[in-house]
Amino acid sequence: MVSKRILTITGTAIFALSCFATAALTQNGSAKAKQSDEGERATNAGAVLGEIMSAPDQDVPEALLRRAQGIAVIPHVIKGAFGIGGRFGKGLVSQRNADGSWGTPVFIDISGGSFGLQLGVQATDIVMVFTNREGIEPLMKGKLKIGADASATAGPVGRNAEVGTDILLKSAIYSYSRSKGLFAGVALDGAVLSIDDDANKSVYGTKFTIEGASARKTTATEMGVVGPFIRALQQYVSGTAISKK
Repeated sequence: MVSKRILTITGTAIFALSCFATAALTQNGSAKAKQSDEGERATNAGAVLGEIMSAPDQDVPEALLRRAQGIAVIPHVIKGAFGIGGRFGKGLVSQRNADGSWGTPVFIDISGGSFGLQLGVQATDIVMVFTNREGIEPLMKGKLKIGADASATAGPVGRNAEVGTDILLKSAIYSYSRSKGLFAGVALDGAVLSIDDDANKSVYGTKFTIEGASARKTTATEMGVVGPFIRALQQYVSGTAISKK
């Protein structure tokens, strides 16, 4: 009787430990998969920026990049679906610090709707150049609706394209798209950019704040996820400090 009781207790304990281990492994696996998703997003964003900036006479003008207060890259934005159009994508944005360096990237979403005859689905890469703090501040506070919170203009293309001061002062954001190998300025009126809280929490932890993202140090672990995007900014976008407005 005693042996049977001991076997029962032992079996119950082993079963409980097995359930606990399974739950822990599942949770750990989910966390790794989530972080892998964010790492893939950062890798794709860095690749898009690099490919665009490496294309002869098809890139964002250097004069515009030198004045950029922030850069957002959203790879593989999906648009259009059987008569009712829409946009949705996930990317990253980084602000430039006063010394010309780039702050910790923040994960963002883009969404927006339009109505019309749009059959099928089209994937597009989006690059956005913020020319002043007023343009990027609404996003850093949680959400930016283009056209309402800040004006956006289809950006000029070509490394030596004329981008004068008067032009820059007229738009807070210059936007570009790349679809099927073609790169050009694009209007994004009505699109909404939002902070992806889940992604930021997954990569940076619960103590991460958007307000402190620009100046904070990126840890080695975090660099393993967002490094490709940071390195692309450092390589392809001038690190020269911009003048404050």
